[in-house]
Amino acid sequence: MAETKKLSTRLRDWDHRLNNKTVEVEESNGVQLERYEKGSHRDEEDLEAKLTAKEMEVKKTCSVTMTQLAKTIIHSDAEKFDKETDTNTTDQSKMSVSNHENRKSRSSSGSMNIHLFHKTSHADSLLTHLNLLRKRRVFTDVVLQAGNRAFPCHRAVLAACSRYFEAMFSGGLKESRDDEVNFHDSLHPEVLELLLDYAYSARIIINEENAESLLEASDMLQFHDIREASAEFLEKNLHPSNCLGMMLLSDAHQCQRLYELSWRMCLANFAMLYRTEDFLNLPKDKIQELIFSEELEVEDESLVYEAVIDWVKADMDRRHSDLPELLRCVRLALLPETYLLKNVASEELVMGHKVGREIVEDAVRCKMKILQNDGVVTGFCARPRKVSQALLLLGGQTFMCDKVYMIDHKTKEITPKTDIPSPRKECSACAIGCKVYVTGGRGSENGASKDVWVYDTLHDEWSKAAPMMVARFGHGSAELDHNLYVVGGHTSLAGSFPASPSVSLKQVEQYDPQANKWTLVAPLREGVSNAAVVGAKNKLFAFGGTSVNREKYPKVQCFDPCENRWTVPAMCPQLWRYTAAAVVGNQVVVIGGDTEFSASSAYRFNSETYQWSKFGDVTAKRISCHAVASGNRLYVVGGYCGVQRCKTLDCYDPSTDTWDSVTSVPYSLIPTAFVSTWKYLSA
Repeated sequence: MAETKKLSTRLRDWDHRLNNKTVEVEESNGVQLERYEKGSHRDEEDLEAKLTAKEMEVKKTCSVTMTQLAKTIIHSDAEKFDKETDTNTTDQSKMSVSNHENRKSRSSSGSMNIHLFHKTSHADSLLTHLNLLRKRRVFTDVVLQAGNRAFPCHRAVLAACSRYFEAMFSGGLKESRDDEVNFHDSLHPEVLELLLDYAYSARIIINEENAESLLEASDMLQFHDIREASAEFLEKNLHPSNCLGMMLLSDAHQCQRLYELSWRMCLANFAMLYRTEDFLNLPKDKIQELIFSEELEVEDESLVYEAVIDWVKADMDRRHSDLPELLRCVRLALLPETYLLKNVASEELVMGHKVGREIVEDAVRCKMKILQNDGVVTGFCARPRKVSQALLLLGGQTFMCDKVYMIDHKTKEITPKTDIPSPRKECSACAIGCKVYVTGGRGSENGASKDVWVYDTLHDEWSKAAPMMVARFGHGSAELDHNLYVVGGHTSLAGSFPASPSVSLKQVEQYDPQANKWTLVAPLREGVSNAAVVGAKNKLFAFGGTSVNREKYPKVQCFDPCENRWTVPAMCPQLWRYTAAAVVGNQVVVIGGDTEFSASSAYRFNSETYQWSKFGDVTAKRISCHAVASGNRLYVVGGYCGVQRCKTLDCYDPSTDTWDSVTSVPYSLIPTAFVSTWKYLSA
């Protein structure tokens, strides 16, 4: 009986555990587990009766084990248990629904307490278990095939991670019904495995060996996060030795930032790239785009010419017909005269081509015209690239502007170059080609001036152009399509300001260097002085300034020469006057101001979308500074910070998004204007 009581106790315990649950009954000799379902509750009297009936059998057969006895009891009443389970389940379901409705009605009568339960690790644990199911091939419903490897997966997981798979499995395609998707050799199995591991774990290791392949595969399968992560990795590992390949890769897969960075690196390192195997293997459209760019950083245009000849000779049969189109992108008139006549004009490959010969002959004529100072040369073959420009500062020891200074790119020195024939203050300066136009200002007697002085940097000569129609100072000037524009300003001294706002502050004039003639164009929407004026994308922009009532004007004004009309396309991000603007790449950079806050800020303005974006603050606060773009970089000089003058010439490099101090400005120089002119090699 002692053994029977022990069995009774064990069975009661099992009966409790078996209620509505699956229980594993393990045989004492280690036989494989079996599973049973139990749903009804048996009262204790029935259980005791069953035990009594079995008690004698236990005594007679001592070899019967405890688990065998339990199994015998359970199997003997299997049919009864099934009937009881169905009945009790229905009763319990009714009871559960009824109880819940009652609880709801009780709670609705008063205020209800709310508790939000959120298990932050749920997503990770879910992915971990899904990955375990994938590896065990449990519930997998599709097999991805790449090369000679197969990867069982869950369609739901793939569709949740990739728009590519979502469209494939839900769009009625053949693959939505097949059990297998074969990528053949379009995907490397190792790369596919990395992407699948990411889908099931949210983790992936990117290195130099797999980054490019991951970018290609993730772009194809639309794993957008991996595409961006791979591109970011490649950006950080960009180098002159791989920038040509990265340019092609990022262009093919539309990675905009990687493309811009690699493109700028190609432009900046052209001199060391044009003889490499990667360069010689570039497609024609990329070669043409590179050598056409005004931002190509080459001091000597002969490198560009030699690059074209070498590229054509690398595959003469296929590329010979491309020669004329590429030669048109070379600034042949910038070459020294001796090189142009002896090297280019005697090259059989060029002169043996009818169109090529015509291009060279036209360049020689332009070169002679430049050397003889025979009018204004505006041909593309004579237009220097931005890096081939000279930086000139106009200023003096006082606010009276009386000298022109040149900045040497190599030595970083600022040296006097020439005296201004008629010193003035509050004038404006703008460069067109190799000439600098100094307009208006106030002379020694403080009267507003109409004068226009022209400095020819190639021949180091001053001349006087036709005077403006309206005398003005505190105005802005800019070049647009080889024409000079003067914008705003005022005509009288502060005591009687403004003398005639409808004429002086709103008035805009256009100067044609070829005709040496000024004409009036549409006036500003709002007259301003001390505004930042710049030409970009065939339009003229005036940022901020001082309005007629002496308040800061908060808007951007835009002039379209085709329509002869000013509009206000955008607001300024802050109130500006005495600020500077310059075109860097495809955007206008506006920098500085006349307050402590605006003096340290810099903004980008998209001249096509009219959208603003802020970027890194300048190295020093600058009130009333000057800026100019040259060689893909932005240079800033002058200005004040409190009562202290800013003594450094700073440079912003957009390819690295960094500011550097280039050199110190002589303390005796107070900058009035900052321009960048064309630079020619005369011999």
